[in-house]
Amino acid sequence: MRIRATVAAVSGALALSALAVPAAQADGSSYSKDDLVKAAQSARQAADGKSAYAAADDGVPYTLDLSFSNVKVNKGKPIVAGIANQVTVPVTYTVTHAEDIDLNASDFVFDVEIYRGTYDEPKNILWGDDWPTCTETSATTDSCTGTIDVYPGDELVNADATTWKAIGYAIDWNDQDPMSDDIDWSKVGYVDQDALTTTKLQRYSKLTVNASPEPVTKGKTITVTGKLTRANWETHKYAGYTGQSVKLQFRKKGSTTYSTVKTITTNSTGNLSTTVKASADGYFRYSFAGTSTTPAVSAAGDFVDVK
Repeated sequence: MRIRATVAAVSGALALSALAVPAAQADGSSYSKDDLVKAAQSARQAADGKSAYAAADDGVPYTLDLSFSNVKVNKGKPIVAGIANQVTVPVTYTVTHAEDIDLNASDFVFDVEIYRGTYDEPKNILWGDDWPTCTETSATTDSCTGTIDVYPGDELVNADATTWKAIGYAIDWNDQDPMSDDIDWSKVGYVDQDALTTTKLQRYSKLTVNASPEPVTKGKTITVTGKLTRANWETHKYAGYTGQSVKLQFRKKGSTTYSTVKTITTNSTGNLSTTVKASADGYFRYSFAGTSTTPAVSAAGDFVDVK
């Protein structure tokens, strides 16, 4: 289980970035991501000319000649998380930089992460467990792949089911010790780039169906029940999704296509129940089109033998 540093203690885009760092190398020393929260916040503040940790005559970080482009999170699809299992999705992008920048240097860190809220006061941040890997495509460009790793049991609340923004960052410590009290900030390179793309985070959904009686006489009534539930990231259980329109669909035996019979609405506990007349052998299912916070889902068909 991963426990991340609290977001509330840190403000600023660079501080966002540092929360994601599993370990960094500078002057041959290894630091935890919690250690780097303070260092990164200090770097951001120094870049803004208002560092709380560095004296004014320690200078400010210079701007790295580096930018991010072509950013895509999870191949453009929403990230869907249940109540417990880790979810890992790819993040791909291009890094363009000056020829003298070495992305593989031990004192150079960079990544693309996602956050919700505002640039300076994020509500939550998600990042990858590992550093990105890059393939050089020219002396000044690299094609990079990282991940976003989501631990719903530890770090999500229901309000996180919304649109998130991606931010890229890079820090060249240039042999400066991130934990030092006397960093020469003029030797530290820094850049961040906000709103690179957006992605949605959604609450995993489930849908069941049961058609009875089975078998049934042609012309008699079939009762079709089911339930629509979705992940609750605060109780860590699946809860009924109330007031949602769901289609009852039928696929005749021998066919591959479902047709909509009627549309009904889930009740206060997410349950579904309706009746139809038995006409032919086939499969009944419920199908939910999804919402901005919850993905579409269809139940597996329940076969009814009509006599």
